[in-house]
Amino acid sequence: MSSNEKINMFKNEYNYIKDESKKEDLITLISLLPDYFFTIAAASTGKYHPKFANTKNGLVKHTKVAVRIAYELLNNETIGSKFSNEEKDLIIMALILHDGLKLGLPEEKYTRFDHPLLISKFIIENSPKLKLTAEQVRTLCSMIETHMGQWTCDPYTKKEVLPKPKTELQRFVHMCDYLSSKKFINVEFDGYNIKN
Repeated sequence: MSSNEKINMFKNEYNYIKDESKKEDLITLISLLPDYFFTIAAASTGKYHPKFANTKNGLVKHTKVAVRIAYELLNNETIGSKFSNEEKDLIIMALILHDGLKLGLPEEKYTRFDHPLLISKFIIENSPKLKLTAEQVRTLCSMIETHMGQWTCDPYTKKEVLPKPKTELQRFVHMCDYLSSKKFINVEFDGYNIKN
């Protein structure tokens, strides 16, 4: 899959970001993601996601719904006014990237439980290509690392692998991801885009 194809898949979502340099950084990171991210279902079993996410391109659709939930909430004065424009941009970036290495790198057959840590490491390794400051990278990665919320223990080893969300930004990203995975959510798509 070409970089342009990857970038075009999130064209609507890039426009939620106000700061042009952050938009450019997001485009850089999206173009580096493995091809499988853009084609696989949100989960291999279909157990924890709604119908729209259990199809081809389901992970992209799940991601788009999480981003749209964030966008709507961040534009609601009662909820969004507590976040700065920079924080809003980083939230959108975190949600677009949060499952970027869901099957690991190189690609494995099943979801990697530690995928939040893998994508965080991937962003840090690629940070020299970005305009984000070290502090912005850390904030972005902390939201991604904690997006699983209370589910921090690997189901096979029973060991705690992931950090829990502690900050308001981390909890907000988890909430949007969590809501987009609920089976009662019924979102209609036209191709890759959410129908309004």
